[in-house]
Amino acid sequence: MAFLYRTTNMLYNAFYNHIRCETTRSPHTVAAYRRDLEQFRNYLTHELGKKSDDPSRVSFNDLRLWVSALTSAGTAPSTVLRKMSALRTFYRYLEKHHGLKKNPAARLVSPKSPRQLPRFVRPEETERTLKGMNPFSDDFTQTRNALIVDMLYSTGMRESELVGLLDVNVDTHSGELKVLGKRNKERIIPFGPELSEMITHYRSIRDSNHATSRPEHFFVRPDGEPLYRQLVYRVVHQALSEAGVTAKTRSPHVLRHSFATDMLNNGADLNAVQKLLGHESLATTQRYTHLSYRELQLNYKLAHPRALNKEN
Repeated sequence: MAFLYRTTNMLYNAFYNHIRCETTRSPHTVAAYRRDLEQFRNYLTHELGKKSDDPSRVSFNDLRLWVSALTSAGTAPSTVLRKMSALRTFYRYLEKHHGLKKNPAARLVSPKSPRQLPRFVRPEETERTLKGMNPFSDDFTQTRNALIVDMLYSTGMRESELVGLLDVNVDTHSGELKVLGKRNKERIIPFGPELSEMITHYRSIRDSNHATSRPEHFFVRPDGEPLYRQLVYRVVHQALSEAGVTAKTRSPHVLRHSFATDMLNNGADLNAVQKLLGHESLATTQRYTHLSYRELQLNYKLAHPRALNKEN
């Protein structure tokens, strides 16, 4: 089958629709792949000076030059790897659905990503952050923001899962909520009575502002519209900053890491934490045990008499 002729925009848009509607990739990944490919198209025409961004005319060398440019610009290795994945996925799609004969991305080899331990907030810093917020305020925004931070830390859910959380899936009677995770997999996360009280208070204020109908999404803005990722990031970053948390990264994902680390440090079963986090592989969850061990080593060196370097 010959490469089917379409305008370049139609080909790219067809791919974006394909990964959004016909694959199990998360909305976050779909949006990232789209940004990556649009950046690549811009690189072809503006940096390489090509007259067209027709993907069938792209060479392996064009791809290598882009990856090299990204690396030289200081792009994080994990981001470069994702952009390479977007290219490979795009060209496999063209091969399968549009008869592309030559795939320049087939020879694109990803370097190994350096393995980094997850960043987290120490328990005393998390406690200080939560105490600095008022989940039982009469102000809607204050109440909502406090609950956002507490729920991220208390459940370990992802930022995208919190944004997409539906009101019907939060049950204070059973103390459980249902989230839609990666690859559209649902999981149940339990929560305690303290968080249940916060949820009940938040709902009372939220629903009094929308008396005609209860919002579909659990977390909403004052106008009843759902949250968006940048808003959640700002809420968390501001709360951690105001509490004096000086960690380099102050994001919703750091609270997820903190949840896992604190659970394991307090004796939670590794398999249970894996299920709560929604990890497909136990190896992913085991990163937090390595982190916990590193903390134990640090505490030992700081506190144990035989580990202290004393002057004679």
